[in-house]
Amino acid sequence: FPPAVFPLSCVVQNYSWGKVGLESEVAKLVASGDPQVQIQPDQPYAELWMGTHPRGDALIRDNRIPQKTLGQWIDDNPACLGAKVKDAFQGHLPFLFKVLSVSSALSVQAHPNKELATKLHAQFPEHYPDANHKPEMAIALTHFEGMCGFRPVEEIVSFLQNVPELRALIGEVAAEQLERSGSDDPRGVSAALRVCFTRLMKSEKKFFVDQLNMLVKRISQEAAEGKDTSGSNGDLLLRLHSQFPGDIGCFTIYFLNLVRLEPGEAMFLGANEPHAYLHGDCVEIMACSDNTVRAGLTPKFIDVLTLCEMLNYTPAPSSSKIFPAAQSQLDPYVYLYDPPVPDFTIMRIEIPASIKLYLISAMDSASILLVIQGTAVGTSTAAASEMSLHRGSVLFISADESISLHLSSPDGMLLFRACCLL
Repeated sequence: FPPAVFPLSCVVQNYSWGKVGLESEVAKLVASGDPQVQIQPDQPYAELWMGTHPRGDALIRDNRIPQKTLGQWIDDNPACLGAKVKDAFQGHLPFLFKVLSVSSALSVQAHPNKELATKLHAQFPEHYPDANHKPEMAIALTHFEGMCGFRPVEEIVSFLQNVPELRALIGEVAAEQLERSGSDDPRGVSAALRVCFTRLMKSEKKFFVDQLNMLVKRISQEAAEGKDTSGSNGDLLLRLHSQFPGDIGCFTIYFLNLVRLEPGEAMFLGANEPHAYLHGDCVEIMACSDNTVRAGLTPKFIDVLTLCEMLNYTPAPSSSKIFPAAQSQLDPYVYLYDPPVPDFTIMRIEIPASIKLYLISAMDSASILLVIQGTAVGTSTAAASEMSLHRGSVLFISADESISLHLSSPDGMLLFRACCLL
């Protein structure tokens, strides 16, 4: 039999928003995973891709395996996915697993559901390259900040009253409509919110740049005088404006929740949920798709009309955006992040220092295992030889295969395992 458990060498994406050099968790993982790699101190290391995406298909680090990449290997051995996954996802790995190291903000964006993705792909294939949805989940590795979903209406109304430049862009009629929309009629609230956000996003370029400059000048002066600018969300505004001067996305901070995650906390981004990652390191998992509808904080193609039409305009507090992990019933060291989509699940495995032998259990899905901290020797009947595991190691595990870990680190291990639980 060919080995069904093997190490991977994964592709790094050097997008400009990434943290540079060894400040980046991506770079640190890559450097410890493969000591041969030279990290460039001034190069951004934004994303590590663990999967079969055509722009970043992982290389197999096992010279007994004739296939060069994971994608080729799965094409030739589709049974490795597990019967259910293979049938449900036409013989393809249904997820892309990543590590992100974010230094400056990513664009304000949302991902379409399958129905909209099919339509957009048919109409504009150059911007929407496939017909799949793209739900995603981020789990913090370091303190992580992002914007996600619409704020409670009272917070948005408070900004409309404290930030005259925002009110000018939205207009008096729309602002008053939101102020009057009582919490008793959720549809009225969503409709008013849609009008306000759409008016903001479609405002005339020269007009919003003037208003933004006035706002930045006013907040800079107030901050210099030692005044509290939190009523205008001053700190975040100045930070985003320094990264994207004159960008309409700077105003979205008055509509979207600021979500702060501590290590191990997660946020799930379903279809049509507006979001933008701001800063920090995380592991991320998503369905296999490149469909992103963008509208600000980006030099890329923006599609304001589609975005404003598709968004979920349901206000909710930022605390509701934190996705809970459930401790496994079967294994006290496993925490499951199991979102309401079939494409993926993540397990966080925290093995305490007192444990010297641990079994990564078999499951009926292929999985990808990432080592964040700790060292061990892994053995498996499905692997050609024993595998040395340390920070930055990435393993592919076929369905129905297990691995015994012989731990050798004084402070235990932290692992993440991406899979598909149907």
